[in-house]
Amino acid sequence: MVLRQVQAALAGRGIETVIERESAILIGLEGVERAWEGADLVISLGGDGTLLDTVHSMGRCDIPVAGVNIGTLGFLTTCTADDVDQFAAVLSRGEHEVVDRAVLAVQMKDAEGVEHARVALNEVVLMRGETGRLISLEARVNGELLNRYRADGLIVATPTGSTAYSLASGGPLIGERAGVFVITPICPHTLSNRSLVLGDSSVIELVAGGSSSEAILFTVDGRDVLRLGEGSVVRIEKGPTPLQLVRMPGHSFYDTLRGKLGWSGG
Repeated sequence: MVLRQVQAALAGRGIETVIERESAILIGLEGVERAWEGADLVISLGGDGTLLDTVHSMGRCDIPVAGVNIGTLGFLTTCTADDVDQFAAVLSRGEHEVVDRAVLAVQMKDAEGVEHARVALNEVVLMRGETGRLISLEARVNGELLNRYRADGLIVATPTGSTAYSLASGGPLIGERAGVFVITPICPHTLSNRSLVLGDSSVIELVAGGSSSEAILFTVDGRDVLRLGEGSVVRIEKGPTPLQLVRMPGHSFYDTLRGKLGWSGG
């Protein structure tokens, strides 16, 4: 099991590990409920989805996070299960790199009138609900009307999220250190509605437009799907604390693009 492999590799180099309770049970250990508290580094075992789950469970972005990829794509992960010994050696020598990734701070009110504050690493999505009909959304940037969209939904993504749902919806790839966000419509009814890249100092507000009573669903990084409250304004801006992702020395964002997307030049 990869969990045992990682623990053994770290212990062999004098690095103390604390394991989250549910994971620890899998290998016959007790573990702790909030394993990240007091940690210098958090390690996630899985793919990008598991890493996102880990970050959301932590509820904070001030501890570096490393991912060991035993999933599929792994855009965000640090290494694969085959590289665990090398990864442990790099950590013991302090040679790992930490890259800041911008996050989105999001506020919204659901259909029950409950206010929610969320942090998004990848994206915020507003999308159609139970019916197959399009929804109407009005987007404002810094208080000024940007557009009234008629579409299946709308994505606001970080540079990190530009390789996820936004990319699948036709949005552009964005360099990891670019200080921008991207708004990408999902299957817009008007062909002229394309992705728009904005500076990350922008404040984006999304609200249901028109007289349609169709349900609009809200989600952050594909988690906790909520129904948007009537008249609710979804406010999106750059979060105050970036997520710190761990990377192996000598690896880069462009290495990842070439490898994961099958580009030439490797």
